[in-house]
Order: sequence, then structure tokens, then C-alpha cells
Amino acid sequence: MTMDSLSLSLPAKVNHNTGDAELIELAIARGEGHFASTGALAVETGVHTGRSVQDKYTVRDASTEKAVWWDNNKSMTPEQFGLLWADFREHATSRELFVQDLYAGADPQHRLSARIFTEYAWHAAFIRNLLRKPRPDELAGFKPEFTVINLPSFRADPKRHGVRSETVIACNFAKRLVLIGGTSYAGETKKSVFTYLNYVMPDKGVMPMHCSANADANGRSAVFFGLSGTGKTTLSADPKRTLLGDDEHGWSSSGIYNFEGGCYAKTIRLSHEAEPEIWAATNRFGTVLENVILKPGTRSPDYDDGRLTENTRSAYPLEFIANASKTGTAGHPANVVMLTADAFGVMPPIAKLTPSQAMYHFLSGYTAKVAGTEKGLGNEPQATFSTCFGAPFMPRHPSAYGNMLRDLIAKHNVDCWLVNTGWTGGKFGVGKRMPIKATRALLDAALAGSLKSQPMRTDPLFGFQVPVALPGVDPAVLNPRETWADKAAYDAQARALVDMFQKNFQKFEGHVDADVKAAAPALRQAAE
Repeated sequence: MTMDSLSLSLPAKVNHNTGDAELIELAIARGEGHFASTGALAVETGVHTGRSVQDKYTVRDASTEKAVWWDNNKSMTPEQFGLLWADFREHATSRELFVQDLYAGADPQHRLSARIFTEYAWHAAFIRNLLRKPRPDELAGFKPEFTVINLPSFRADPKRHGVRSETVIACNFAKRLVLIGGTSYAGETKKSVFTYLNYVMPDKGVMPMHCSANADANGRSAVFFGLSGTGKTTLSADPKRTLLGDDEHGWSSSGIYNFEGGCYAKTIRLSHEAEPEIWAATNRFGTVLENVILKPGTRSPDYDDGRLTENTRSAYPLEFIANASKTGTAGHPANVVMLTADAFGVMPPIAKLTPSQAMYHFLSGYTAKVAGTEKGLGNEPQATFSTCFGAPFMPRHPSAYGNMLRDLIAKHNVDCWLVNTGWTGGKFGVGKRMPIKATRALLDAALAGSLKSQPMRTDPLFGFQVPVALPGVDPAVLNPRETWADKAAYDAQARALVDMFQKNFQKFEGHVDADVKAAAPALRQAAE
């Protein structure tokens, strides 16, 4: 194997397209991880147990100057990247590297050929699980269009490279190259591929989406937008429907397709009873467990132990899910679902959105975090607005993605829903989590097409349509205000949340049409 296409000096040793079992064997032999009693490979990522958002940079050059949303993306000069790239090449010469040639994209018409260099065997096993493996005949003529080089042992020099710390994720879209150093968190590699696709796909007429997706027996698909902790993976892993994927998809003129070949599921408090499909896929050989504590003696995974991080993860190939799609493709969605975990207890469990409301909530990307989900959070919920439900991976202005989504929704007559998997009967600490059975029943009815024919009320604050009844669902839960013992407290909390939405959306008002601005919630009496 040559490295000429990368101008990368030949490392001490290169392991090219090593298979799954051998990579896991090498990871164990190299001391990178341990076998769990389930057969999964358990690894720890050290100080970085999540993405290093503040250490991610995009090269600002002639090609990106007007294309990238610089308010949301840190810039790096071509000269700084050049120094970093030279130091990466020098650092790699003394390293044993693992190189994987993989596809990002289930649709052959739109897939990206990606070459991934990793310093750890387990990182190679991880990305083989998460991307799509070419057939042997495809590997023979594989030509990479995009490259990621991940060297955790590399330490950036803030003064020399113009970065914030020793950790760096540097994206050069013109060179189609991403350099990752100073972090062992494997999710950086996965999200670097997604970031590049988010940059190039809109110009090809493909809407890149941070969403999960599934389809019914008739091929009617649904996509689920949502931030971490809102139920994106859980709700898409429905035994009654075919799973396309749990995180990243494209919407083209042909329909939707999975960017990935695997799932990256959160495992904190994972249980067989609540999530049987994810449980089965997580507890087997071939799966990579990130920062999951193993019990002494038995080495059985303790999914309730968040001492290392609440962001414990399992990475497994899609075929570990019994009802996963073989092709990773489906027709145009019949439904778009936007998930929020509203810890303020204001949002209804489900609401039907107009196309303008869908664009408003897509650009808002609202959820709320609570104590226990991240370090440093206090006892009060904290509103989080991550535009397009994935701001850290969006190189272009959100309106570019929002306009694409609105046009696709209108063209294909898609039903849009906002689903709250958060709290009811009060905010976090007072109320309780939305019953999963109620969420499932409402969602099943929405996807089947029957919920939209049920009687609806217009929410006095948000203006969307909320069902007033559904067989098998407690009617009280459908009206959040009625679940609160203190109605005045609900009214105050609701008005506070509306104010948060309005302040957050101010930065988008100059980029959207009047109908989208009119879809904003209004500060008025909560009760009708």
C-alpha cells in the first residue's frame, strides 16, 4: 500500500483493511481494552468522553469564505493547517496505523469513499461498525474521495498551530481532509465524516439530516430529528418497523438513505425490558463499548454506572438489529418527527406542525438538559437550542438546510410532528417523565396516518394542533396545563419557555420568510 495520494510518509507499520475479529484481537493484545462477559470490547477514552466542540476548526479559504456559517464554525488559516499537516505527517512516521477504506452512504449514487487512518485498533473496529464496508470487488478499485487521520497521541501546539489546546479537529474541505489529535473519543471520527457530508451534499441536491429513520411494511418511511437524550435511537428501533439507521441520513430525489452502516447508541441505564433490540445488539461480540464500567470479577457491563460519564455508548453494525434494512434505503418520508425532551413540562406529548412550523422548530432545535445528563448541570433544567438538531456538524447556515427541508416537505406532502419525551405534571424535580407507553401509542397512530384525523385543539402558545383524545392514552396527559397541580406555575413556566424560543430565534429572523416568523410561539395567556 502506498500513501502517495496523501503525501503521508510511510508509518512504521500499516494495517490495511484489517477485519473485525482481528482488530478486536489486536486491541486486546495492545492493551487498548478488555473483553466484557458479553463478548463486547470495552474501552475507555480517558479525559475526553464526548466531542471537543471548542477544539474543532474549519480552514477559511477562497472556497469556504462565503459557503461556511462562520458564526458557528471556528476558522483556521490555510497556513496554520499546513503546519499542522506537516507535524501530523512527521508524527505518523513513528506510529503503527490502521487504515480502513469505507463508504459513507447506502445509496451508490451519492455515497462517499472515505479512507480512515487510526492509531488505535479499536478506533478502526469502531469505524468499521459505523460506516459501510465495501464488497471485496469494490475494495480492489477503491479510490478515496475524503480522508480522516486520527492520532490521539498527537498534541497540538496552540502557539504554533493557532488552536485553543493540545486537542484539535481540523477540517480542510478543499483538501477533503480532517486531522484529529489529542482525543481518544471515537465519535470525533464519525462526526467528521458527517460534517463533510453536511458541507458537500446540499450542492448535490441532497438534504443531510441528523436523524434516525425507519419504514413500515409498505415502505412508508419516517425520520426522527432529535438531540441526545430525546429518544432518537430508542423510538426508531421499533420491532414493528424496519430500521434504516439511528443517526445520519440523506434525503435525495430518490428518497432517504442511511449515511452509516451501524449504530452509536447511548447505554446509560440501558435495560432489556425498555430497549430489547438495542440491548441484544450491545451485548455481543463485535460491539465496541465506550466508557461502560465492567463489574469486578464477572466483567459484566454495568449500564447504570455513570462514574466515567453519562455519555456511555455502544457501537455496533446495523445487522446486529434483527429488523434492520438490508439496503439502508427507503422512499420519501410520509412523516417527519421532531423530538424534544422538554424538562420544563410545558410541551404536549405530540403536536401536528404545518410546514412553516416545522421549519421554525427545525431551526430552533429545542430540548432541555437536566442534572445527571452532563457534568456541571445544577438542579434546574437548562434549555438547549441546537439548530437543525445538530449545530456542531453544520458548516453551512441553518437556513440552507431549513429551506431544503421545507421544500421537500411540501413537495412530498409530508406530515410533520413534534413529540415531547420529557416531563409532564411539572418541570424536572416536580413532575414525572412522559410515559413511554403513551409516547409509543401516539407515535404509532401518527405514523399509521390515523392520528391526524382525531379531534385537535390549537395550542394557545405555540399554535400547533394537539390531539384531544386517543384510545388507550390518558386524555389528561394530552393537555400539559391540566397535568400541573399549580396552574399559575404552569402559566409562568410556559411564558418563560416561549420567551426563550423568541430570543433564540432572533438570529434567524433575517433569513426566513414571513410565514416562518409567524410560526413563532406568542406570549399570551396559557389557558384558553
